Amino acid sequence: MKIPKISSRASLFLLLLIISVLTIVPYLGLTNFHTKGEPREAIVAVSMLQNNNWILPINNGSDIAYKPPFFHWCIAALSLPTGEVTEFTSRLPSALAAIVMTLACFLFFAKRSRNDLAFLASLLLLSGFEVHRAAMASRVDMVLTCFIVLALLQLYRWWEHRLKGIPIWAILFMSIATLTKGPVGIILPCAVLGVFLLLQKISLWKTIYKIVPIALLSCLLPFGWYYAAYQQGGDTFLQLVMEENFARFMGKMSYDSHEQPIVYYLYITLAGWLPWSLLAIMSLFVLKYKKPQGTVKQYWAKFKAYITHMDKMRLFSLLSIVVIFVFYCIPKSKRSVYILPIYPFIAYFLAEYMFFLLKQRHRIWRIFSIFIAIVGALLLAVLVLIKSGIVNNFQNALPDDINHYIVALSESWNIVSIVAAIAIVFLIYDIYKSKRYLTYNNRYIYSVIALFFGIQLMLDVSTLPAILNAKSMKPFADKVIATVPEGKIYSYVSTPMMHFFIINFYAQDRVVEFEKEMPDHGQLLVGEKDYVYIQEKYGEHYAFTPVLKSERKGNDVKDFVLLLDFQKQNPEKEGEK
Repeated sequence: MKIPKISSRASLFLLLLIISVLTIVPYLGLTNFHTKGEPREAIVAVSMLQNNNWILPINNGSDIAYKPPFFHWCIAALSLPTGEVTEFTSRLPSALAAIVMTLACFLFFAKRSRNDLAFLASLLLLSGFEVHRAAMASRVDMVLTCFIVLALLQLYRWWEHRLKGIPIWAILFMSIATLTKGPVGIILPCAVLGVFLLLQKISLWKTIYKIVPIALLSCLLPFGWYYAAYQQGGDTFLQLVMEENFARFMGKMSYDSHEQPIVYYLYITLAGWLPWSLLAIMSLFVLKYKKPQGTVKQYWAKFKAYITHMDKMRLFSLLSIVVIFVFYCIPKSKRSVYILPIYPFIAYFLAEYMFFLLKQRHRIWRIFSIFIAIVGALLLAVLVLIKSGIVNNFQNALPDDINHYIVALSESWNIVSIVAAIAIVFLIYDIYKSKRYLTYNNRYIYSVIALFFGIQLMLDVSTLPAILNAKSMKPFADKVIATVPEGKIYSYVSTPMMHFFIINFYAQDRVVEFEKEMPDHGQLLVGEKDYVYIQEKYGEHYAFTPVLKSERKGNDVKDFVLLLDFQKQNPEKEGEK
């Protein structure tokens, strides 16, 4: 009996929804915070709920948030039912944004091309390294990306309707994107549309006439928040806005911020598309190349003709990639997550290329599938060796850091990891069995993608949580909280703009700066190196007594962390002695 094909748009949409939810949402809370970035965002939502200030809350004792509040509003709102911000609720907005973006892109591409092409592009988007990582993180970037992409899709739809009326949804999405990370949420969609309209032979003045009003309308909602925030934060808030948005773009920030050369985005995009970028690179060695003929002028004429006759949806997708990529090459500050909005459009072209390889260069698919199968088999073999205790016999020969993670990984299998392991074995066998039918249908592609989803699931459920939790400072934070169950916990970090973000999150925003309050007594968090400075500067005025020391270096300060009891000395009594 043959299994009926699932090919209708509604069926594929439902299947994509199930896949996206099951591969992301259940695992958001398995990993403790282990970097400074996630708790830095989550603590803003904590302070919103604690102080009932949803405009410009103060956190870490004296900080205001570096980004607009929409992402933090989402965390706080999703945390209201339980009354507590957790790792799960703080990552949920990013997960939901990734799912919404994927489904929206599927519907957009399916309506304007083919269902199978749109479905494959969506699966590639979900499983790519950078998108998957951003969807599982408590950072603003995935939410920003979602609303920029949604705005782009709505602006294209507006163009399809001959630019008639007001694109309300596009304006709303750009407004929310701006409330997530700043003016870039308006600039990028409008820039892409502007270049697209000019290539459609629409005059410059008409292009400006159409774009400027929607850009201004998109500023209305953000302006309301910026005005309210300025009323609370004053010049301090204004300076932060100028530095985070304009000084960052011009490369004139007061501190170094991810400065990278332009070539950075080339290799980081390839890394962000793993493992699918590997297939594209491998295919370059099996393509047939023709010797260049003709002049540069002739090639330029052919290129212009190709762009002129290019399918409009594909052209808009291509421009979305090029314009956003070039825009982010301008500032010195560069991070892999900045260019996330180009990923849905790259996914479409990558899906086209994969279908081409399956029909015209199917052997490269076979080689690639063998590579993915080997990766899956090795992952299972390593986990079996560790969890069975065989590796324990060699622990004396391994460094302490590696043994630390081996112990963390040696926990017993859970039900999801068992299911993932069975799925990996079955899919490896299915790929081997179906090699004869490689070129006859698309099943082979989906088997390979399903195998990678199985590997990803195993990593998300069993492997990465164990490793990252072993790396996290949460156990030390729990000891600090047990030692200081209530009241303020003072801290000192010599690095500007740095705090004990992880400890502060788990302590519910009780960590404040020592030098700003100079209390008579209490408990002080300080890095081992910074403790030398504290003793030299305040040793005559305070008595410091070590209470706790972290077993591992902190995730934020990159040093062993001390908890000290301190008591202010009485100069008069010391003189009498």
